[in-house]
Amino acid sequence: MNTETIDNIKMIAETAREFAEKNIRPNIMEWDESQTFPKDLFHELGEMGFMGIVIPEQYGGSGLGYHEYVTILDEISQVDPSIGLSVAAHNSLCTNHIYEFGNEEQRHRWLPQLASGKVIGAWGLTEHNTGSDSGGMSTTAVKDGDDWIISGAKNFITHAISGDIAVVMTRTGEKGAKNNSTAFVLEKGMPGFSSGKKENKLGMRASETAELIFDNVRVPDSHRLGEVGEGFKQAMKILDGGRISIAALSLGTARGAYKAALKYAKERHQFGKSISEFQAINFMLADMATEIDAAELLIQRASTLKNAKQKMTKEGAMAKLYASEACVRIANNAVQIFGGYGYTKDFPAEKFYRDSKLCTIGEGTSEIQRLVIGRDITK
Repeated sequence: MNTETIDNIKMIAETAREFAEKNIRPNIMEWDESQTFPKDLFHELGEMGFMGIVIPEQYGGSGLGYHEYVTILDEISQVDPSIGLSVAAHNSLCTNHIYEFGNEEQRHRWLPQLASGKVIGAWGLTEHNTGSDSGGMSTTAVKDGDDWIISGAKNFITHAISGDIAVVMTRTGEKGAKNNSTAFVLEKGMPGFSSGKKENKLGMRASETAELIFDNVRVPDSHRLGEVGEGFKQAMKILDGGRISIAALSLGTARGAYKAALKYAKERHQFGKSISEFQAINFMLADMATEIDAAELLIQRASTLKNAKQKMTKEGAMAKLYASEACVRIANNAVQIFGGYGYTKDFPAEKFYRDSKLCTIGEGTSEIQRLVIGRDITK
């Protein structure tokens, strides 16, 4: 990166940090305990330009690159990973899918609303019986004149209740067949389109997760993204970029846990000195710092390739795999350093610990990342 880009990233980091400290930190545990999705906060994030980060300015976005995007997610997630998760899902899934595969009319119709934060986006791929096996989806779209009739349900969908627009993958061919999926944009208010059960989660509790339900929803063909049968291919390309998002979320979560543990270790005294001076704790902190730097370098490599529009499936998977698993280890060690206090809600370590696990599951489990990497290096 050149000096101008580095200076710009530093400025963006400071802006995101100040916003998170002022608007997010005072509410962390209230939102977590009540499992409240603070929708108004996301309108404010839109005003900051954080809800259409990589979307070009002509569509109402900020026109930034993936290095800046990662920086914003990192800073927000250091304060509250659940807010970082929702920012990531809105930007990289729903909004980016419309940008990448929508036509000009569709881009101008939906992207400015999404980038402003006045409209919240959801993205539907996962179903109750199909997680990684997305080729076996049960949600169908059947052509009916100039419209499509969509029936089925999706689960584990971020913003399923509070979202206003959803990009939904449907099956338009036989189960297991190639090119059997098509993507559509659905808007809340369409008859038959509703939300269902909200999940009661271990962590990331301020990021809403629920079902999307489609009861014979009539959708105009003008809401179709790309060609019929291209939905699965589109989703896989979107998930390539989404892995950078979850890697950045993991990085911020890990960094937040590490900073809290380091601060506590310096302040906590036993036997006449701070516990950070004891080799067991010192080595633990050293490992945490090293893993954070390694994760960041993998993320920056994937971001550079993404900015250059080069293939980065393997690199994105590597970044997501390493960063997410390092995040869980670091959050676990943070609780250990805090000792008994780390097991209480009076200190931040326990929330980072609960939030961290989602990073190894969302947008492709660690096992799927290894599958993606393994296929790439042996083909």
